[in-house]
Amino acid sequence: MKTLSLRTATCSAIAACAMLGAFATPAAAADDAQGNWMVRLRGTYLDMAHSSDPVGGVGRSDRITVNNKWIPELDVTYFFTPNFAAELVLTVPQKQNVYLDGNKIGTFKHLPPTLLMQYHLIPNGTFRPYIGAGLNFTHIWGENLANNSLQLDSWSVGPALQIGMDYKLTRNWFLNADIKKIWLKSDVKAGDVKVSKVSLDPWLFSVGVGYRF
Repeated sequence: MKTLSLRTATCSAIAACAMLGAFATPAAAADDAQGNWMVRLRGTYLDMAHSSDPVGGVGRSDRITVNNKWIPELDVTYFFTPNFAAELVLTVPQKQNVYLDGNKIGTFKHLPPTLLMQYHLIPNGTFRPYIGAGLNFTHIWGENLANNSLQLDSWSVGPALQIGMDYKLTRNWFLNADIKKIWLKSDVKAGDVKVSKVSLDPWLFSVGVGYRF
């Protein structure tokens, strides 16, 4: 009788495990059905460092500054595995104001795409934090500074770091919050003569929504 009871209990345990496995497999498959692609639309606050070398090599630093502003951000992410992904961060061309000692001296335009490799710590959770690192490529053009007497570098290439999280709302829709630090610098020239160097090095604070498919 004891042997029969033991066999019965063992069979019941195996059956219970089988039932749990049957429920777990579709859940994993459903999560995989989210797909490898994710698109996010975010509002991003661009917070500049306001750091510059002395003008003409003399006097105090940080006389040249660039305005902070909100910008739209679109990013496209591809998941190679549940944990590893690549993200391309895009926006529309932006126009910035430039100030010398608080007085506006002109504007310039820039387009700053960023490519990041990400590690997602909890890829199948409701709360999905991630970290990333990569490169920013900023194209600068259309300067109108000090009656066109000053120019900026056409390109700035620098490192970028990222930390963020996705919060799962449905199988495909997510809320997102994200912080990036980008190193962005440009020489300021009068003709071919460098007169200063501006370190914009912005923080980017973003919130938005994402769709995975």
